Amino acid sequence: MNNNMEKCNCLVAQSGGPTAAINASLAGIIKAALANEKIDTIYGAVNGIKGFIEKKILNLTEMFEGQPEKLETLATTPAMFLGSCRYRLAPMEKDLEDYNAIFGLFQIYNIKYFLYIGGNDSMDTVAKLSLYAKTHNYDIKIMGVPKTIDNDLDCTDHTPGFGSAAKYIASSILEVAHDAYIYNVESVSIVEIMGRNVGWLTAAAALARNEYSTAPHLIYLPEKAFDQEKFIRDVKEMLTHRKHVIVAISEGLHDENGKYISADSSQVDNFGHVMLNGAGKHLEMLVTERIGCKVRSIELNVLQRCAGHCASKADIDESVALGEFAVKAVTEGETDKMVIIKRTSSTPYASEFELASIHEIANKEKRVPLEWINEEGNDILQPLVDYIAPLVEGEVATEYKNGLPVYLPVDHLFK
Repeated sequence: MNNNMEKCNCLVAQSGGPTAAINASLAGIIKAALANEKIDTIYGAVNGIKGFIEKKILNLTEMFEGQPEKLETLATTPAMFLGSCRYRLAPMEKDLEDYNAIFGLFQIYNIKYFLYIGGNDSMDTVAKLSLYAKTHNYDIKIMGVPKTIDNDLDCTDHTPGFGSAAKYIASSILEVAHDAYIYNVESVSIVEIMGRNVGWLTAAAALARNEYSTAPHLIYLPEKAFDQEKFIRDVKEMLTHRKHVIVAISEGLHDENGKYISADSSQVDNFGHVMLNGAGKHLEMLVTERIGCKVRSIELNVLQRCAGHCASKADIDESVALGEFAVKAVTEGETDKMVIIKRTSSTPYASEFELASIHEIANKEKRVPLEWINEEGNDILQPLVDYIAPLVEGEVATEYKNGLPVYLPVDHLFK
């Protein structure tokens, strides 16, 4: 470690659900921190803020310094190199134990800069730690670095990870269509896509439409109440025009009373979210009962989160640059913020980075505007297609070995 006491150390951690681009932001952070004269050692917390409390800490300077090729591989490695957690800090007024442990470790490791890469729940952690630092006069700069395939963070045009997931979803829908079209049998294929309360990912299915295929023929987002009787009518109507109907649905479809079409409201996760349980399978059984044609449901599940082989170059490149910007911001004194993306052009696509108060973002949810959904609630409109389309552009130059993509090992997560 450099003995220059004017330098301080930096901590980075990852949290929430994985994406194909979250390690790209980590690579950008490490690259910028290695080159920054104000930073001595870069530490990484294993398994998020919970792992940091448990003192599970890596020396990222030792792991990556002088190894640009390793950083390049990290940028195209899906999921989370540092591991994740789903851990909610208690409000300060209720319990200070975690805060005292975290800030005690900040002092022990001489950490002045903390960057937390994550989604909505992770930004809640950033907001709470920022408030604690301010309340107790700690000179620690804390920055939120966005990621989530759900694209539901407020104040930013979109989130890193969304473009790659959208690319995988659209590609999968096109392949499902090719599979369905070969049989001379009336059929319905229902593709369930992630999205508890927001339909950004499901809307990306529309990008699969081209000059010879109009699939998906129906799209249902959770922003509009779902009527199962109307769904059956929609499918029957489509079957009068075509032999094969492909439907894209969000996992979080609910009725006008807010009840999910397939969920046990008694089961919740660590953040109080209702655990969903197979909307696609539920609708498969409904179509079987009410229509009687060949039907199958396809749940993309975790496949859409970490498809590094189908990542968007626009997403990866932007995520790396965003990580670099985050380091520049905290070392220039910014804190209590999250990096946001501002779209400056769609054709050609261009963006720039700015900062927004974390308290304007944490615990808020950006939903698909209703004006981007058709009146019937069974399709999306062109402005939404135009919004998503630039984010899936470009292919990542992934290295292959023995026919499979080469990713950075994560054996340190197993220790």
